[in-house]
Amino acid sequence: MLTALALINFLDKIVLGMVAVPMMRDLNLSPAQFGVVAGSFFWLFAVSTVLVGFLSNRVQTRWLLLAMGILWAVLQIPQALFSSMAAFLASRVVLGAAEGPFYPVSVHALYKWFPNEKRNMPVALLNQGAVVGLLIAGLLIPVITHHWGWRMNFVVLGVIGAVWSMLWLCVGREGNLAQRPRGNASTGAGAARQTVPYRELLSNPTILCVFFLGFAAYWMLGANMTWLPTYLERALGFSGIASGRWFAVVIATAAPFSLGLSWLSQRMLARGASSRSARVRLLCAVFVAGACLFVALMLPGLAPVQKVAMFALAGALPTVCFALAPALLSEVVPDTQRGALIGIHTAIASTGAAIAPMLIGRIVQAHGSTTARAYELGFMTSAAMLILAALVAWRWLHPERSRRAASEPVATSAA
Repeated sequence: MLTALALINFLDKIVLGMVAVPMMRDLNLSPAQFGVVAGSFFWLFAVSTVLVGFLSNRVQTRWLLLAMGILWAVLQIPQALFSSMAAFLASRVVLGAAEGPFYPVSVHALYKWFPNEKRNMPVALLNQGAVVGLLIAGLLIPVITHHWGWRMNFVVLGVIGAVWSMLWLCVGREGNLAQRPRGNASTGAGAARQTVPYRELLSNPTILCVFFLGFAAYWMLGANMTWLPTYLERALGFSGIASGRWFAVVIATAAPFSLGLSWLSQRMLARGASSRSARVRLLCAVFVAGACLFVALMLPGLAPVQKVAMFALAGALPTVCFALAPALLSEVVPDTQRGALIGIHTAIASTGAAIAPMLIGRIVQAHGSTTARAYELGFMTSAAMLILAALVAWRWLHPERSRRAASEPVATSAA
């Protein structure tokens, strides 16, 4: 059910990019204006993510997730009705606020079922809902748009959200995995570390590095979701239907890489590798590899299909961050504060997805919206962010060191 909710979440996010061409035409939007509308989804995303993250420390996640599902369904309908840029902008801002807390609350919910050494794969599987959602978007949204117009997509999303909410009300449950302090009592040093001052957590180098890794990954995700469909259609010359299919291919490529790299990391941990090796160094390597592939898009002489293949690999490799980053946080954050910290992480990281579409929109408008080079210059910003984040993490991200400093155990058994 959480994977299905992730599917809906990413359908809601990608739909705007998939209907960009007819929407810009009907609403008379420039690339820069469309970039603002696309980025507006994330304007309150961060605020609501932090607030609900703290709330998840006290309220059961199953009720928070139910409220989200209902809100998402209801908020789709106005998007099918509004015609002005201002009204559409307001609708996307409110929807972004409703959808922002989904990921941290879902991860927090999953971590109540799985101990630290088994957390990579469940979150990776959760993330496949996003992959499937984007895959479905690439295949179905262009068809719906072609036959019934771009607004019908929002009606369909509202119905899907309502169905999920009814099912979750019947089957949603809360896990019982809890952190146990070292020692044999609930008093003393062990209990004293059940909570850590937030100023201490938010100044921890490991936590700050994880925030930056997430920022770079969300920057890439926001750029790809918003501008890849338009890049395929306007710059590489594919038709609307063909662009949707190629978009689906790009998205589908991420699934085996995300699952495979998450499994590799978990396997390394099971064989005794440190988290620094199994999670941090692996993340750094795939970030650099993805950045190099984004840069390679600008090589002369590449055919459109070759560029699509290269883009697919570039976008697939860094997605493992969405599984490993929360796991790294959970190593050094007490269970009683985990929901809030994952919420803060998502809030800070998602600002990358808010900034990237607007910046790339300006780059595209400045260099011509029908030339491949304009979009590729925009995607170069993702390469720069990925490399910078990898260098920072390689230097300062040491989860074992931070965990020892905090003297905080991680969850290993059910309460």
